[in-house]
Amino acid sequence: MKAKTFFSEDEKKKISETTQAAEARTDGEIAVMVVDRSDPYRETEVLGGIIFSSLLALLLSILFFHESLYYFIPLTFIFFFPFRWLGKKYPYLKPIFIGIKRVEETVRQRALLAFYEKGLYKTRFQTGILIFISLFEHKVWILADQGIYQKVPQESLDRYALKISQGLKEGRASETLCQVIQEMGEILSQHFPLSPGDKNELPDTVILEK
Repeated sequence: MKAKTFFSEDEKKKISETTQAAEARTDGEIAVMVVDRSDPYRETEVLGGIIFSSLLALLLSILFFHESLYYFIPLTFIFFFPFRWLGKKYPYLKPIFIGIKRVEETVRQRALLAFYEKGLYKTRFQTGILIFISLFEHKVWILADQGIYQKVPQESLDRYALKISQGLKEGRASETLCQVIQEMGEILSQHFPLSPGDKNELPDTVILEK
């Protein structure tokens, strides 16, 4: 899945309109960002190359070379490069070698980096929220600025993230995302009602990045 084509133009428009409506009654600012992946996971290419080349070399050594190490080691070296290339060419093989904790921490760190790269910490009342969707990992992470955390705990944001993740799995990403934005808008309007002269400080359009 690619971030640029994940949402249709109509879906992007609906998400933008939902974000605008949610922010119309609050000082809170919601931004949605979608990326292809949070990390290229280069180590999985090496690990996969080592494992598969070793297995193939072992099989050939047993069948044709009487289990000789003199053949096993060179064959492993030779087969390593094409298997590593396959891992790079077909990234959907990578999850086999990626641990759950590695994925969660990687997505969290990428979301945190995006939060600062996109300037979500610069809002007037420190009320920026980032809904970060990483497609390759099928993970959603929601981060907020200090002002939000004074009223809304991370646990509540995690529940919203889980709801969007479920929508991704069920093929209802846009619908679920809009529902969550609406619900977040309700909570934000209670804790951070709209101030006179409030300005829209973050983009309402979906931020797309590789």
